[in-house]
Amino acid sequence: MNTRWIGLLFLTSVLTGTAFTRDFKPAAAPNPPPGPDRFTTITVEYTAFEWWMAAWKGQEIVCTLVVDHEGIPTPEEVYRDCGETIYDKWVSQKPCTGVGNKNVCDGYYVYDVDSRPAEKEIAMQLAPATVYVSIEDCEPVISTSTNICETMPTLVITGHEPLPNETIIRVEGTYDGLPFVCADSETCKFQLPETDEGGVTVEFWAYSSYGDSSLVYTAQVRVVKADEGDPDQLYWYVDVLSSQWQGPAVATCADTWGSFPPVGGPPDWLTTPTASEELSSDIPYTYLAANLILQGVVDASACPDGGLVPGGGVNQCGLEKARDAVIEWQNRFDTLILTTAEETGVPARLLKNLFARESQFWPGIYQAASDVGLGQLTENGADTTLIWNPSFHNQFCPLVLEAERCGKGYLHLKQDEQLLLRQSLVASVNAICQDCPLGLDLTQADFSINVFANTMIANCQQTGQVVRNFTGGAPGQSVSYENLWKFTLVNYNAGPGCLADAISGAQFNSLELTWENISPYLPPACSLSIDYVNDISQ
Repeated sequence: MNTRWIGLLFLTSVLTGTAFTRDFKPAAAPNPPPGPDRFTTITVEYTAFEWWMAAWKGQEIVCTLVVDHEGIPTPEEVYRDCGETIYDKWVSQKPCTGVGNKNVCDGYYVYDVDSRPAEKEIAMQLAPATVYVSIEDCEPVISTSTNICETMPTLVITGHEPLPNETIIRVEGTYDGLPFVCADSETCKFQLPETDEGGVTVEFWAYSSYGDSSLVYTAQVRVVKADEGDPDQLYWYVDVLSSQWQGPAVATCADTWGSFPPVGGPPDWLTTPTASEELSSDIPYTYLAANLILQGVVDASACPDGGLVPGGGVNQCGLEKARDAVIEWQNRFDTLILTTAEETGVPARLLKNLFARESQFWPGIYQAASDVGLGQLTENGADTTLIWNPSFHNQFCPLVLEAERCGKGYLHLKQDEQLLLRQSLVASVNAICQDCPLGLDLTQADFSINVFANTMIANCQQTGQVVRNFTGGAPGQSVSYENLWKFTLVNYNAGPGCLADAISGAQFNSLELTWENISPYLPPACSLSIDYVNDISQ
């Protein structure tokens, strides 16, 4: 029997049973809720400044302006108080230069008349009701974002009313299309039946005594039962994708993609350990060794050619001399990588592997002057970050431009402002410093780790859009979680055009969208991404 229908039958049975709270009731198909609708007005005191506008010829007063600020009225206020005809002439008139006889001038002028205390009403939108979703009596697995339950898991949907003297009066929704209502309650609980690996959709909303409702929210819920090798002990793996999720942070981009990690957690390279020591590595990086020798951290003077070879490399003697320093240096960022992963949701091991591949942990300019920092950011990469990660743009932009210029987003800036932002972002990850010890500003290097995490988030957002363009649906419907991350690495390394060509080639040949199927269709100019992705994901 189909798993989905088993789940529906189970849910239908518990609608009249005890799996729900006592306030739960089965319901007919719900009508769309009205949504938030709450405004109020407040009265504020201010100083009103009165101005008159008069014609130069004849000195006739043509209108009165009342403004709430010192200084000459703005063009918008002239339009508001004097009308379109006077405004059009006012903004286009030439300056009056008549000395001694202003009556010869065309147009109008303004002069201040009075100021006085006044009051005005301001409309305010009140905070709406919201709803959150959580899981009860389960243990989260921090490194994988999955929840493990030893008993059948309970989904908890809780309404929240921010206004004093108002309450949530009921919670409604649908579970995989089946309606439910929890009357006279702000909380709705029910046990979750097993689902298939694609999960089911839950819609939910709450009604307030204010007379309106929250927005309609959705969650994608997956419940998979397993015995972990012991048939006498069952476990349930539970994953929830929702903007309203209250629990351990879900792996970054999973919600955007609508893609669950593999049951029980993602592969090791897409995990975040609980301790930075678990990120430790001891790989003999030759480029890193060469830089440590060049900067005097390692004394390789006893080696042939000082331990170095032409082209920025290191010989075997130099590598042996630098071994301990190389191991220490490649792990110096681990604590910050772990903290950044916990804050952003970008897997810590992915970040470390990325830095290893891109720069061997030397946070300066590597290979070319346009590639900078631990993750080798370019201006094109900065462009992706600022377009596809709006929240990061909103944080970074005011550090470079005036805050009011940043509010409408990166794409609404002038071209010279966009260029300045891109260049500033690239400069922010470049730790090269001629006057610093080792030639590096390590504070700058530490700051850059968060920048690269946010750049990776931007790339996974753009990757999701590329997949949507070809499939017409949520990326997770046609591409697995791990493959979407591999696609993201292609996007980061070679750009969305390369990724689009590879997906197009696979689709043209009716192939499933996996990394193994799309990689052969990468154009020759993009083919180096194959080794790039394989290195980072192994």
